[in-house]
Amino acid sequence: MKKMTACVLGLLVLFSIPGYCLSAEKANAGPSDYLLITGTVNNPQGKGLKEVKIAVFVNGKEAHLPEELVTSSSGSFQGKLTLPQGALPGAKVELEFSKPSYKTSGRVSAERLVMDQKDDKGNRTYLGHIDLVLQRAITPAFWIATLVLLAVYVLIALETFHRTLAALVGGAFLLMVSYTAGQFSPDYFIISFEDAMKAIDMNVVFLLFAMMIVVGVMKKTGVFQWLALKAFEIARGNVYGLAAIMMFITAVVSAFLDNVTTMLLVTPVTIEISRALKLNPLSLMLPEAFASNVGGTATLIGDPPNIMIGSYAHLTFMDFVSNLTIICFIGLGACILYYLWYFKKDYQKADVGNVKEMTVKLREEYKITDMKLLKVSLVVLGATIFLFIIHGALQMEPSIAALAGAAALLVISRVNIVEMLEHEIEWPTLIFFMMLFMVVAGAEQAGLMQVIADWVKDVSRGSLPIAVLLILWVSAIASAFIDNIPFVATMLPIVGYLNQVIPGAESGILWWSLSLGACLGGNGTMIGASANIVTVGIAESLGYPISFMAYMRMAWWPMMISVGLCMGWLLIVEL
Repeated sequence: MKKMTACVLGLLVLFSIPGYCLSAEKANAGPSDYLLITGTVNNPQGKGLKEVKIAVFVNGKEAHLPEELVTSSSGSFQGKLTLPQGALPGAKVELEFSKPSYKTSGRVSAERLVMDQKDDKGNRTYLGHIDLVLQRAITPAFWIATLVLLAVYVLIALETFHRTLAALVGGAFLLMVSYTAGQFSPDYFIISFEDAMKAIDMNVVFLLFAMMIVVGVMKKTGVFQWLALKAFEIARGNVYGLAAIMMFITAVVSAFLDNVTTMLLVTPVTIEISRALKLNPLSLMLPEAFASNVGGTATLIGDPPNIMIGSYAHLTFMDFVSNLTIICFIGLGACILYYLWYFKKDYQKADVGNVKEMTVKLREEYKITDMKLLKVSLVVLGATIFLFIIHGALQMEPSIAALAGAAALLVISRVNIVEMLEHEIEWPTLIFFMMLFMVVAGAEQAGLMQVIADWVKDVSRGSLPIAVLLILWVSAIASAFIDNIPFVATMLPIVGYLNQVIPGAESGILWWSLSLGACLGGNGTMIGASANIVTVGIAESLGYPISFMAYMRMAWWPMMISVGLCMGWLLIVEL
């Protein structure tokens, strides 16, 4: 009688709830069957998908779970079902997976329902496993994210808004759509606030921030103007030699300081020297801007796109140096020769006059103003560069080395930090990076990057040489008309995917293709690279304007020459 009563009560409990639960506390008093379900959910590229919602069905009925079952950041999940004894292995256990911007999986049966163990109380534990690939879905979120990304590009290219404002509007709009329309329909959910924050690569932001401080302190020593003076002295009044030396110095300095900062420092000095020589300043400034982009390509810290690539792909300072320095100097040599020929008529018109008098005048105006601070700055800069070189062995992010150097320099030099933060930090640039990372992450979450990556894969047909050429030339041409920073931000997940699916790409050659194409391609027009925009802006403010087409005529063919040299280098040396 007692056994019958217990069975009736057990059945009443079982059928009085619409499903089963994942908690042992809700189990029947008697022995139970436990099903431990594990598995992973990946995207088509094989990367784990986080926050995939999982619904559990037992014999066709949905189990009402005390806690929502979702995948972890790696795409894995684990849940424990409690069922009446004897329900397993005969019960039909199914799982359904769903995530915004992905197709719902439909019900998938758990595999390998095998008994693992049985305890002293008669409870039996079974194991089940599911590995699943969720396919992308083209939803309204896809089209919204795509249009926002394109709109940001157009606004930047046309200079309708300041690029920081364009990126800010784009990022804010994506979040607003996600938390308004996206709350009513998952088809409109683009990116969560948490994912947007995680998308901001603080390694890039902190590295730029710290190097701005280092450069800001060094500016107070007059060292950059002194370098221009030395270039004039070495050239001894030879304008061709002066132009070549100034390009070389600009390239070398840009390899260790970002090229935008280098042009901000070099341009005013170049204009003064040009005026003294009665020479059109553009004939020196524009080749210097070109050289700054070439030199900046050689190292991890020389050009913002390289900082982004290095951080995303976990490439070290020495990875960039060993793979890019030689070809960058070959390209620099070719471009120096090109510009000496292109501007030869301007150089021939220069009024050199009395070289000795000119040198004396420049020595008085451009000299080291604080030798003690310069020595300290050089020591700290040298230590920082050394940390850049060994940061891979220390498993340390480059930004840590830069922050340590900036902090040490501020303490030792006793420079007013409030003044530094107000006048030397390019806050619009840093905010631009942060907002841009959010916009690109929204497009990636919605599936745009996968569509582009699959297109490149299909066109290349899995051939590494074709993929190298595609990325190099597409990056070069696109970066000439679109600021290379947002372009590279867009390409990072695409190249990351191609590295996984194209045989031989694990060597990293596709990253070098992206770096060379984006950094050197940015030389093609005045809007292709930030250093170009800065140089043109300074020249115009001082009464030397240049039109878009005039700049393009001057820069397009040397850009094509440098990218062509890179193509040969990648196909012959790197492959």
